[in-house]
Amino acid sequence: MRGWRVMVQIVVLTVVLGFVVWPRLERYFLLQAAQQNAVTQRLATDGLRAALDRYAPLPPLIAERPELVELLRNPDDAELQAQGNAALLKVAEEIAASDVYLMDLTGDAIIASNYLLETSFVGENFDFRPYFFNALEQGWGEFFARGTTSGLRGYFYGAPVTDGTDVLGVLALKFGVSAFEEGWRAAGSDIIVTDARGVIFMSTRPDWHFRAVERLTPATLAAIEQNRQYPLDRVSELDVMQAPLDGAATLMTITGTEYVATSSASIKQAGWTVTTLVPAAPARVQAMISLALLAVLGLAAILAAAYLRSRSAQQDRARRLLEKRVKERTSELRHEVEERRAAEEELRRTQTSLVQAGKLSALGQMSAALSHEFNQPLAAVKSYAENAAAFLDRGKPDQARDNVMRISRMTDRMAAISKHLRNFARRPQEAIGPVALGHVIDEALAVANVRLKADGVRVHYDPPVGEAMALGGHVRLQQVIVNLITNAVDAMAGQDRPSIHIAVKPAAGTWQVTVRDHGPGIAEETIAQMFDPFFTTKETGKGLGLGLSISFNIVRDFGGTLWGRNHPDGGAIFGVDLIAAPAIAKEAAE
Repeated sequence: MRGWRVMVQIVVLTVVLGFVVWPRLERYFLLQAAQQNAVTQRLATDGLRAALDRYAPLPPLIAERPELVELLRNPDDAELQAQGNAALLKVAEEIAASDVYLMDLTGDAIIASNYLLETSFVGENFDFRPYFFNALEQGWGEFFARGTTSGLRGYFYGAPVTDGTDVLGVLALKFGVSAFEEGWRAAGSDIIVTDARGVIFMSTRPDWHFRAVERLTPATLAAIEQNRQYPLDRVSELDVMQAPLDGAATLMTITGTEYVATSSASIKQAGWTVTTLVPAAPARVQAMISLALLAVLGLAAILAAAYLRSRSAQQDRARRLLEKRVKERTSELRHEVEERRAAEEELRRTQTSLVQAGKLSALGQMSAALSHEFNQPLAAVKSYAENAAAFLDRGKPDQARDNVMRISRMTDRMAAISKHLRNFARRPQEAIGPVALGHVIDEALAVANVRLKADGVRVHYDPPVGEAMALGGHVRLQQVIVNLITNAVDAMAGQDRPSIHIAVKPAAGTWQVTVRDHGPGIAEETIAQMFDPFFTTKETGKGLGLGLSISFNIVRDFGGTLWGRNHPDGGAIFGVDLIAAPAIAKEAAE
């Protein structure tokens, strides 16, 4: 009887412990889900920011085209309209924009990139859109809405078209958002993006489009109706309840389903909030499994007590039961390991896509400087063309031919700039093989030239002596060198006379490329972490902490080493050690 009392006491103790431990286990696994969800949320937010940064500089640049001024001065000229429609179609295809169109001062679209479609904007009036009247009144406009003509959601930018001090019309650019939602669906979490009024305008759940997570006031509905931002018959409130969990994580119940929600700080330039949702049920199942394991341990204790008081047959039965449960748990753990490996592979692919988006965002941010790079030779081309015409009128063909050759050299210069930028922006697909280090560094300096000139950075370059051939990939190695150069420029921000030193030297069976800056150097506590993913010492919004990590993995794929340390004379120095390739491989590399 005493043995049975001991077992009953153990069972009661196990139940009591379950009630005490359950809330803590539940919270732990819910926070684990929120932490994993935060990575998806951060990638989605950065992707949207990159798109906004990429397209924002483009409308003012397109609006500077003289043919748009001529068309607005002569809106009924059919030939100018045809040329304008074709030109905007080409622009939209080149920059991957949804639509580009030109409106007069009344808001009527006179040309558009979609002029060939049944949903063409030509002839439609958009004077009710904020991006139109803000561009006229304030010199800039932007707005998110569902298209009244196409029915497609997108973000609109508007820039005035001017002739001197006269404002003649507005050039508008729209980029669609459906592609973002398609990419998000592969993440395994539901994602919603809400505007400043709490209305969902992007989501992996189409049935949530234009539904509100906050109360819709009469003033909110009136503003939506006035700007025709969303279809008013679909704007309604979702049944939403929220409970705080920890920090940016909350428990959100939407139409009866409970989610672990992770929200970002607003994307300020657009007033958006990105929230990722993962069902809370799997986290609770994991907590229940853990609690069950504790119960199994309690049961094992009971079986151990029974073992002392049972016969040999009972001992065998208890042992077989325990072995069976251990095998089941081992199988579950093996499955969890496979899922973890798949998640890490997906994260690596996502990091690669984010680096590409960051490169395109960087090109967008350099657009103003690029405009200066192109405007200077364009002005010279115009001057040479006028001179050539004057010489021909005076019967001086030799002088005219000289001016034409100058125009040809200027166009070669602009083509070289475009070629370097195009090579930098494309996704690398090449295999590993012999590459010419001098050629790679020359192209990397050409890509970074705009940034170097903008910051007034002097470059001291010690090129290799003779042919420097190493094993690697041309585009990916160029990406590593560009990253080291831009990091060196960032480290010297605020200096009066910044300079960097680049050198290529041979070593025992290797080639070494070094980039040195004259900044404050690397803090000792960060040296051990500087190649870790998402580790950065830059201000929030200035970087993701992926550049050095991905560069490290690229160089490692080549069989080389990426290293960094403080220089004895001040500043930091980073180096890339690559395996030397046979000189006979030069022709293949070229």
